[in-house]
Amino acid sequence: MNSLRSDLRLAWELTRGSDRGEWWRVALTVTGAALATGFALAAVALASLRGGHQVPVAAGLLDEPGTRSGVIVGLLLLLVPVLGFLGQCARIGAVHRDRRLAGLRLAGATPWQVRRIAALETGLACLLGSAVATVLSVLLLLRQWDRPTALAWVGIALVAVAVPVLGAVAGALALRRVVASPLGWVRRIGPGSGRGPGLLFLAGVLLVAVLALLTVVTTSTAAPDRPNGRVPLTVMGVVLVVGAGAVWLSGATAKATGRVLAPRARSAATLIAAERLREDPWSAARTHAAVLLVTVVGTGFLGIRQVLSDVVHSTRHLAEPASYYTTGLDLTGAAIAIAFAITLSGLAVGTAESLATRRRGLAAQAAAGVPHTVLGRALLLETALPLAPAMLLSGLGGMTIGTGYAVLSGRPAPWAIALVPVAVYAACLLAAATSLPLLRRSVRPGELRYA
Repeated sequence: MNSLRSDLRLAWELTRGSDRGEWWRVALTVTGAALATGFALAAVALASLRGGHQVPVAAGLLDEPGTRSGVIVGLLLLLVPVLGFLGQCARIGAVHRDRRLAGLRLAGATPWQVRRIAALETGLACLLGSAVATVLSVLLLLRQWDRPTALAWVGIALVAVAVPVLGAVAGALALRRVVASPLGWVRRIGPGSGRGPGLLFLAGVLLVAVLALLTVVTTSTAAPDRPNGRVPLTVMGVVLVVGAGAVWLSGATAKATGRVLAPRARSAATLIAAERLREDPWSAARTHAAVLLVTVVGTGFLGIRQVLSDVVHSTRHLAEPASYYTTGLDLTGAAIAIAFAITLSGLAVGTAESLATRRRGLAAQAAAGVPHTVLGRALLLETALPLAPAMLLSGLGGMTIGTGYAVLSGRPAPWAIALVPVAVYAACLLAAATSLPLLRRSVRPGELRYA
């Protein structure tokens, strides 16, 4: 206990004495943990309902087990972009934390102590975000539900504890090379492969899939005469398969783009971007996978929404009021918009962290005479080049879903959804461009003294 208490105190002192970049990491990690906790708690509260339960929100959409399971799956799917966002937040200031923890290792700290301190640093931030989200969620739950069941309270407690624990484990894994080879980090020897964080992201997606399967089965068994529970489960499987393919597609596209363009580059900016992609293609996979997944889902949903909206407004006799169906469409659209906003935030954070990690190399290039405009164009090309072909395929996949649904429903194909991938691509470039003001700070000559 004394050792744990001392490690906790050291982790707090290291966090409190950190620079501005480290505090940005803490704030973003707290935000990501709060989002993950809020989505998970909402899913747990809905999953704890049994049978036909009257819920005074969402126009009756949450009253039946079948439609309720669809909302639960949607909430759990929102954890996928949150996982990607937290993965990017964990990389902020990684160079400083690696060097700092490597110094502790060289000063005599055991590998277990270093790993535990790294876990506590991230766990404290996740604990704060989880606590804030839990308090707000419980207050909101008590306003809508007079007597929550014991199962609901158990689920709330498990989520409130699981988020900080998983965050601490992710923090320890993110800095595992400090424990293995501290001298390597002091000498700034980078890893040979960047697939580790991508595999960690896929493990998180698999965990979300298992949770979704359990919740759908639980809510669907309450009303075995209703087959509606199978629909969100099928959608969940399709989305996760597309997501796994997006991770592979992003890395493969970035690697192929770098190899093709590097020997054929006719400008300095293209050459710098191509060499960067060839050196670390999986960095783009971690950042762009969630973007591609949201593009597929968003494009397909807009096509389906247009068809269903026409059906609702053209049909005179509906089994439920029109607000029942439009509320479901609005909730789905809001969930996709939230996922897109989280994804763009993760893209902006990842681009800024890429600049911070390479600031010595960028400073050396600037000192050698490379103009800042060339470095800025290279930074944008690192996002634009690998994302363009992957975005094209994602847009085609989403259009296939939307137009296919329209054709099966006997409605005209909604060709306007072809503009969605274009809009997403432009938004991604704007998100990457938000880090350009940091470029001038990253190429200061003073950074060369650490090279």
